[in-house]
Amino acid sequence: MSARLAEVAVRFLRLGVVAFGGPAAHIALMDDEFVERRRWVSRERFLDLLGATNLIPGPNSTEMTMHLGHDRAGLPGMAVAGACFILPAALITGAIAWAYVEYGALPAVEPFLFGVKPAVLAVILGALWKLGKKALPHWRVAPIAAAVFLAVLAGVGEIPALFAGGLLGMLWLRWARPGAATAVLPLNLLLRKQAWAAAHDLGAATGYSLWKLGLFFLKIGSVLYGSGYVLIAFLQGGLVDDLGWLTRQQLLDAVAVGQFTPGPVLTTATFIGYLLGGWPGAAVATLGIFLPSFFFVALLNPVISKLRRSDWTAAFLDAVNAASVALMAAVTLELARTTLVSWQAAVIAVVAAALTFAWKINPAWLVVAGAITGRLLT
Repeated sequence: MSARLAEVAVRFLRLGVVAFGGPAAHIALMDDEFVERRRWVSRERFLDLLGATNLIPGPNSTEMTMHLGHDRAGLPGMAVAGACFILPAALITGAIAWAYVEYGALPAVEPFLFGVKPAVLAVILGALWKLGKKALPHWRVAPIAAAVFLAVLAGVGEIPALFAGGLLGMLWLRWARPGAATAVLPLNLLLRKQAWAAAHDLGAATGYSLWKLGLFFLKIGSVLYGSGYVLIAFLQGGLVDDLGWLTRQQLLDAVAVGQFTPGPVLTTATFIGYLLGGWPGAAVATLGIFLPSFFFVALLNPVISKLRRSDWTAAFLDAVNAASVALMAAVTLELARTTLVSWQAAVIAVVAAALTFAWKINPAWLVVAGAITGRLLT
C-alpha cells in the first residue's frame, strides 16, 4: 500500500504542476496518463467516474483525481491524490499573492499563455475523440449527446442540461424494456437552490476573521456546481458586495491568477485568503473550499460500480456519460473561439493536434513546448 501511495503522490504532484487550461484540459491529461499510459482504470470506468462527478458539488477535475486515487489505493489514495493535485497550484498561487501584496502587480505571463492555450486545446481535442468513441458506442446514444450539446450552446446551464440528458436519456435508452425506474436523488437541485444563500448568509457583519473566511469558503465548496468559474459570481456577491472584504479590482486580479496557474481554478480562494489574512488566510481558504469534495467523493466512489448492476441506473449512467462528453465538446468549442485569435495561435494548435493524434506525444511536453513557442512569438 505504501508503494501505491507513493506512486499516487508522485503522479498527481506532477499532474498538478503541468495541468494548465482548466477542467477540460485536466480531464484530458488524466485520460492520457491513467487510462492510456498507466491503465489504472478502463475508459468505461473513467467515463463513469466523470459522469458521476458532474452530479455532485465541487471542482470536477479535482474530484476526478480523488476518484482515481481511491481506485488505486483506497481512501488514503483519495486523500493523497487530491492533496497532491491541489498543492502545487496552492503554493504557486500563494507565492503570486505574496508578490502581488509586496509589489502591487501581477507577473507578465501572457506571452507564455499565448502558446499554452492552443496546445491545451489540441490536448482536449485528443481526449474528446477518445472519450467520445467510448461514450457513444451506438446510434441510440448520439441524440442524447447532440441534444445536450445544442442546449448548452443555446445558453442552458450545464447542470440542468446534464440532468435532463441523464433522465431523458435513461427513458430513451430503456423505452423498449419496461420496468420500474430507480429513483435518482436530485441532490444537486436541492443544494443549488441554497447556493446563493450560502454566499450571502454570513450576514451583515463585515469584520474579517479567519473563522468567517473559512466558513465562507466551506459553504461555497459545499454547494458549488458546474464549472469552477461559477465561483466568480459567489465571490462578487459575498466578498465584494456583502462583506466588503475585497475590491472589484482585487477580485478581477484573483480570477486572473486562477486562469494562468496550473491545477484547479478554485485556488483563486488561496489568493483571496492571502490578501485577507496572509499565509494563515491562504491555508484556511484553500482548506475550506476543497474539504467538502473529499467527503463527497468518499461517499460516492463505492456506489458508482453498483449503478451498473441495475438496467435503469446503468442506462442513466450511459446517458450522463454521453451528456458529459457533450458538455466537454461545448467547452472545447468555446475555448477554440477565444484561443484561435491569430494565425500563429492556429498554427500552434494544428501542430500540437498533429503531434497528439499522429505521434501521441505526452501532453505535458506539448504544454511546455507551447509555452516556449508562445514566448518566442510574442
